[in-house]
Amino acid sequence: MPSAPSSTGTVAPAPTALIGLDSNENPYGPSPRALAAMTRAQATASARYPDAKELELMEALARHHRVQPLQVVLGCGSGEVIKMADAAFLAPGQTVVAAEPTFEAVLGYAQLSQAEAVKVPLSADHRHDLPKMAEACSTRTGLVYVCNPNNPTGTLVSGAELQAFLHKVPAETVVLVDEAYHHFVEDPHYRTAFELLPLHENLVVVRTFSKIHGLAGMRLGYAVASKERAAAMRAQGIWSNANAGVLEAALECLAEPEHFEKVRLAMNGTRRWLVAELEKEGRRTIPSETNFVMIQVGRDVGPLVDAFKARGIKVGRRFPALPDWLRISIGTDAETRAFLTALRELVPARPA
Repeated sequence: MPSAPSSTGTVAPAPTALIGLDSNENPYGPSPRALAAMTRAQATASARYPDAKELELMEALARHHRVQPLQVVLGCGSGEVIKMADAAFLAPGQTVVAAEPTFEAVLGYAQLSQAEAVKVPLSADHRHDLPKMAEACSTRTGLVYVCNPNNPTGTLVSGAELQAFLHKVPAETVVLVDEAYHHFVEDPHYRTAFELLPLHENLVVVRTFSKIHGLAGMRLGYAVASKERAAAMRAQGIWSNANAGVLEAALECLAEPEHFEKVRLAMNGTRRWLVAELEKEGRRTIPSETNFVMIQVGRDVGPLVDAFKARGIKVGRRFPALPDWLRISIGTDAETRAFLTALRELVPARPA
């Protein structure tokens, strides 16, 4: 198993003794530069509203993605960004189309707009069934959600598949592509939706600083869209929805790609090690391009979640569409080994 990157900073111990492998977090935390920036902000920026720093980050993200600053929308985590999209693009009587299972926030927030959820089952290989999702769109569809790579399965759709899908979706329907796990992808067939933005006015791309950058607790996400759609989303957010400390940290994150590359290599290496160990024991997993993996356990996951917790490990929740698959986030080497030991105790491998 590869060693953790030495420059990822010190992670403060969690309030409890539990090992947290349930929320797809980065166990190494933010970089030393990001930590230092947040510390400085306590003295230099905490007494002032963050408007100027929000604009600075919007400009930095615009340069990073080669768009205009007014195409960038900031949010308190990507969860708020998704909520803003639901509020902006859905209305009573409209539908929102999403895979089943996927990250549930888009469907939960859609209820506030009194929109109807249309869930399209994943394909046999646990990926978004984009042709059927396109068929599910109608004149009433206000929003389509594509999580790529998908949470909880870790699978992705290729660039060619995504491009073909965008051509099939009605031009008036907004397509929100959530790339929370973009930085972990190694599949050469993957293509970020940012490359397709100039071709599709109805496309919105969402990312977060929670995963690869290790800022889940500080809450910062963003979207990039056309100026018109970005303005519609921004109107649904609260003023000053990003705190001064995380804005400073985000600017540092954008300036040091070498740090998240170290994190990516470490976490992907740990995931590959875990999958290899599971395969040796004849256990089935879903091929993942993220910092988590789904493991088939041959029984309902619900009781197992409690059993792992009793052993000091928090694992992923039960997903009704995949009730016998356990989602496990990739932790440090030691945390991942502890999980594997507990799994062998709770779910012994079947003899070959």
